[in-house]
Amino acid sequence: MDWSDSVKPEISVIMSVYNDEKYIAKAIDSILTQSFSNFELIICDDYSTDRSSNIIEKYVKQDNRIVFFKNEKNLGLATSLNRCIERAKGKYIARMDSDDISLPNRFEVEYNYLEDNSDIVVVGCKCQCIDENDEIYKDFQIHSGSVSFYDAIKKVQIVHPTVMMRKEALLSVDGYTVNNLTLRAEDYDLWCKMTKKGYKIFNLDTILLLYREGLQGMKKRKYKFRIQEAKLKYMWMKNEKVPFSIYLYAVKPLIVGLIPSSLMKIYKGVR
Repeated sequence: MDWSDSVKPEISVIMSVYNDEKYIAKAIDSILTQSFSNFELIICDDYSTDRSSNIIEKYVKQDNRIVFFKNEKNLGLATSLNRCIERAKGKYIARMDSDDISLPNRFEVEYNYLEDNSDIVVVGCKCQCIDENDEIYKDFQIHSGSVSFYDAIKKVQIVHPTVMMRKEALLSVDGYTVNNLTLRAEDYDLWCKMTKKGYKIFNLDTILLLYREGLQGMKKRKYKFRIQEAKLKYMWMKNEKVPFSIYLYAVKPLIVGLIPSSLMKIYKGVR
């Protein structure tokens, strides 16, 4: 499909890549083979030091739906996604991570849902977790249905790479917040901003994405990022004057960070 000024994509898929040479081809393939084809795939390479860019450039030559650009230094996920949004032509923004796999009907299902439900601004879905070998080992536990402000402020109830959003709503909250507190929690902050503004978020009771969380993903994040996440949650909770019991969710990242690495896999498997 060839885009022109008169023919614009319905969906802009935004993806930030950093050193994902092992999985990026699988992620791109899962997008280019979607049953819904009226989209553009906007990829930002966030100053990778591996072969990620070389792999992406081969796809650019094969499919003109791909828009590819590189950061001149590592800017982080939130900034990279905002730069993708600046280039987006579609009325819907779909997220995709560079190591996940979208099932073939994901865009078709999410697009049709937003078209049929004008009051919904963000639609997400359920997903299954896969390891380094693409083996499914568990369902990602989130609830289906509407996501309220209190749902969003307690903990992430939306799997970021599963969502499709109305671009005008995303722009109205100034996209992703870029600061030290959102370095590893840009999605939490976005859902809080959107639900705070009254926008409706809905999770479909359908598995449409394979979410990669292998052994590397099970390693504990640097504790400083957990501290930042806890501070971000506390800030939102304090500003919104939530009941005291909800503050317990702010310290969860700190508690999880204290779990020994040997037990982290067990924790991930049962949560």
